[in-house]
Amino acid sequence: MTDMQVNPSFRLAYVPGVTPGKWARVWVERLPDVPLDLVAVPSEEGERTVREGSADAGLIRLPVDKDVLSAIPLYTETTVVVFPKDHWLAAAEEVTLDDLAEDVVFHPLDDTLGWAADALPGRPAIERPATTADAIELVAANVGVLLVPQSLARLHHRRDLTYRPVVEAPQSQVALSWPQERTTDLVEEFIGIVRGRTVNSSRGRGAGQASAAPAAQPKKAVAPRKPQQQKAGGQQRAGGQKAGGQKPGARGGAAAARRGKPKRRS
Repeated sequence: MTDMQVNPSFRLAYVPGVTPGKWARVWVERLPDVPLDLVAVPSEEGERTVREGSADAGLIRLPVDKDVLSAIPLYTETTVVVFPKDHWLAAAEEVTLDDLAEDVVFHPLDDTLGWAADALPGRPAIERPATTADAIELVAANVGVLLVPQSLARLHHRRDLTYRPVVEAPQSQVALSWPQERTTDLVEEFIGIVRGRTVNSSRGRGAGQASAAPAAQPKKAVAPRKPQQQKAGGQQRAGGQKAGGQKPGARGGAAAARRGKPKRRS
């Protein structure tokens, strides 16, 4: 690993549909003195951005070139089909690829599902939209439908559109990726964050900060209470009763009993 001072900040690229906020918040808590720069990049440029060093690491979609980049898969997204709300597919809870046989299915140039040209279901469009956003506009115009990861359907949400999960469709997998030759301490720190390591188990800089923190001051010992002193006539018991079983004032009570009850006045 390289020295920490070589890279005083950390640049993290992320592609559309990926939300790095939860990991960024942990970073700020653990390394408040190391700026985290979030760099939004188009889906098709995610791998190139990381490979060329424009970012220290990236939350991008697989596959990547494993000869150059390391990658830790994080999660797999559900694939959905986006269509107008008045489309007949809205009556279904989930959709099969055969259900799309009569629909025009758009295949944007920034496709994130890796469709082969001859494997895309439905009828092909006259030309491929340049971006997913362009394809969404065509879907809203009731020209066809679009298959995308669910996060992109949410990202491009419109009131006049809806979506349903598609069974047996290819899925997109999101991963943390970085150049194999540049596995720095800061990269290790971010790996620990996405893997859910605690600050004490992290291998990066945060662990060093945790170990350097001053130890908690031990609590002051409380002096034990002194045992009650013994009195003449026996050991003192709870409630002030002596070993003989008599309570304080018991003698007076016995003497009064011997004197008898007071006579009633006539």
